[in-house]
Amino acid sequence: MSGYLYVIFLAVSFVASVAGAICGIGGGVLIKPLLDTFGVLSVASISFLSGCTVLAMTCYSVGKSKLSGESKVDLKTGTPLAIGAAIGGVVGKMMFQAIAAMSTDPNKVGAVQAACLLVITFGTMVYTVNKDKVHTLHVKNAAACILIGLVLGICSSFLGIGGGPINLVVLFYFFSMDTKVAAENSLYIILFSQITSLINTLVTRTVPEFGFLLLVLMVGGGIMGGVVGRMVNKKIEEKTVNRLFIVLMIIIMMINVYNIYQFM
Repeated sequence: MSGYLYVIFLAVSFVASVAGAICGIGGGVLIKPLLDTFGVLSVASISFLSGCTVLAMTCYSVGKSKLSGESKVDLKTGTPLAIGAAIGGVVGKMMFQAIAAMSTDPNKVGAVQAACLLVITFGTMVYTVNKDKVHTLHVKNAAACILIGLVLGICSSFLGIGGGPINLVVLFYFFSMDTKVAAENSLYIILFSQITSLINTLVTRTVPEFGFLLLVLMVGGGIMGGVVGRMVNKKIEEKTVNRLFIVLMIIIMMINVYNIYQFM
């Protein structure tokens, strides 16, 4: 891989992680489709590297919030959600591996991921624009929380995006959280799903090929992005976070339309 691509991968990881830490989308929802457009690594390799980057960013963000005593995570709902997401992370990874094994063309798997992400992102944007008109719920049942987390974990792990916008919509609708609280709870959920997804990949020995330097750069970019994103999130207003989130949704949809065309 050319030297300039290492710089691009680092930059993408950093910028996506800044946005992910601010909005609570993890960053993978930007990293995965953006790096797919370059076509220099396999879909599986990009998914793995994206997941590791997101894991590094969420470890820092969640850990820093806990240590500083500023955490807004509601453990009564967040922990069952995280447990469900952890299980879903394993299931989603197994689904991805099964589909990848059945397909003779790796690009087809990338096209499926891009199409699913496009639909999810569009639905998320529509909901976000109209969320003030939607009557939300206050789910408190632990079993229901685990089930919701399971679905989130499957989606995020299968798509290789860490968590993405779907987490926020679920937290908005089912738990009536405001944007900043939802963002922090989303990162907490993503942390658990990515840990189990990584463990599953290591245990099953299905780690794809990639350069170690690339992994170090992307993880470093994720951590730096988490630092900057957390600082920015504390200083900006909630309405600014909402606007950034909508802009990101539009960008992600455009990238996925291109990726569907590219992979087909």
